Amino acid sequence: MSSGSTSDALPPRPYLIGVAGGSNSGKTTITSRLSELMGSERLSLIKLDSYYVERSSEPMEVRAAANYDHPDAFDWDLLNDHLAALTGGGSVEVPIYDYAIHDRSERREIVEAARVVVVEGILVLWEPRLRDRFDLKIFVDTPADLRIIRRLRRDVAERGRTPESILDQYLATVRPSHELYIEPSKRHADVIVPEGGLNRPALEVLLARVRELADSSG
Repeated sequence: MSSGSTSDALPPRPYLIGVAGGSNSGKTTITSRLSELMGSERLSLIKLDSYYVERSSEPMEVRAAANYDHPDAFDWDLLNDHLAALTGGGSVEVPIYDYAIHDRSERREIVEAARVVVVEGILVLWEPRLRDRFDLKIFVDTPADLRIIRRLRRDVAERGRTPESILDQYLATVRPSHELYIEPSKRHADVIVPEGGLNRPALEVLLARVRELADSSG
């Protein structure tokens, strides 16, 4: 009779990966591709945007003027609690953010624990408690001119915004926050990926590593 039969039956601790980088650097392209290829049963994806603080008590004009690239814009306690639950093999109810109203919607998404858990967002390598949880820290490094062009295209097409409002926000909050918080967090990365989702060799190497982790028994 084996005295370690109970502990042997425990599932392996998930391997946690943090993917950071500037707004529109290509983080979502990389993590979405990994999620598609691996499947939800082997990889759970958490997006930092889901953890913007709740602003239901604020008027719309206050919400619209907030700096969403500043560390104070995020509910770090909730995100850390959720990662602790996933690490323990549980499931979590992740908020669904509504960009049209600058607040969380009433809906939630159930995310189950998986062999690999990926957390993606602009500041995931900035917050110390969160950063210390990651087994692998990745920073997607894309030039500013490409990021602002992508942001213009996305926000006009998907969020109904005007180019003027996008550029005003970029100069007022996005660029300063990038230089103060996001870019300095790059020093914490284990791997720096230039050009984001356009870097196919880097994506293939990362996918191979994630597959190896997902298929391992721990």
